[in-house]
Amino acid sequence: MRAVSPTPARESVPFDPAPVPFSAVVTEPALLDALSQRGYVLTTPIQSAVLPYAMAGRDIIGCAETGTGKTAAYVLPVLSRLIREDREAGPRKSHHATRALILAPTRELATQIDDEIQGFAYHAPVASAAVYGGVPMGPQERSLQAGVDIVVATPGRLLDHMRSSIGDFSKLEVFVLDEADRMMDMGFWPDVRKIAETISVSSNRQTMLFSATMPEEVMRFADALAPNAVFVQVGSRRGPAQTISHEAHVVPSREKVSFLAKYLRRTLEPTIVFVNTKIGADRLARQLSASGLRAEAIHADRSQKDRTEAMESFRTGRTKILVATDVAARGIDIDDVGLIVNYEVPRGLDSYVHRVGRTGRYDAKGHALTLADPSERRDLEALEQAFGLKFG
Repeated sequence: MRAVSPTPARESVPFDPAPVPFSAVVTEPALLDALSQRGYVLTTPIQSAVLPYAMAGRDIIGCAETGTGKTAAYVLPVLSRLIREDREAGPRKSHHATRALILAPTRELATQIDDEIQGFAYHAPVASAAVYGGVPMGPQERSLQAGVDIVVATPGRLLDHMRSSIGDFSKLEVFVLDEADRMMDMGFWPDVRKIAETISVSSNRQTMLFSATMPEEVMRFADALAPNAVFVQVGSRRGPAQTISHEAHVVPSREKVSFLAKYLRRTLEPTIVFVNTKIGADRLARQLSASGLRAEAIHADRSQKDRTEAMESFRTGRTKILVATDVAARGIDIDDVGLIVNYEVPRGLDSYVHRVGRTGRYDAKGHALTLADPSERRDLEALEQAFGLKFG
């Protein structure tokens, strides 16, 4: 199992994690209306910590556990800045350069962030677009050529457009990396670096980088990208949330399906089962369905339409079990996931943190079950030692 990279000794800036009314940190009436209509009343700890700095235009390196509200911690400052500038500058031409770029590792996270932007900007004249692979490039090209204020993109697809000189990032004011460590793990890091080198740099550009863990390479990149950034650390920099309980069983591979089916019949909780391969995800979903448990598979080889339908079926409760590869391990914000199953021991310690982080979100209780073949016992012990877990 790959060890978690050491992180540099670095102290977080001081902050008060106590919840405060959003009206204490957000001043734009359009955003306050959207917050009120969406039921946002008090900030979470990461929002309490970040918003005062971000609203002031400071560069941010933010580290917090999954499910703590990091998206709003950067989306609200971005929208606040753009709305204020629009009001001060007056009407703009129909075509204009993109002013904010947000990079995310997966299609699902990119569309989720874009949905959040559109929800918060409902009463504001701010346009956004999600740019990701697995769908035709034409509609994305038209959006980029017309000029949208905010682009939320996966690195590979954005580079494809950039190579064709599609999109104008010459006046970029805000650059955000979300789930930066995941992009490094998924092999996007060279693309991220190319994009960072390509976009223009101005003295007033704001850079914000958020993640649940901060490996050394990510921190070095963040320091180079935004050397004057404030570092905000909320909670543990590398371990699972304290709201999650952990359980593991050593089960021979040939017996895992029957063991898991019996276990799942005893729980009514919405469950995500993580597997290490795309073939394994499809096979396990079929096996669970054959045993009378409705399950859907989601992985990178499924079409975007199929992935969207599977996620929506799970989100609405029509499907109780989602079998996924790590494509769904980050950034999927579904509040009521009560159980996470690692069908095999994850291949890295970070993967365990981010998989189980799909439960126990926003201070809710969650549970994580890991099934280990006898050959995986050493990897299971590595999890126990790294995070101080006591498996039942």
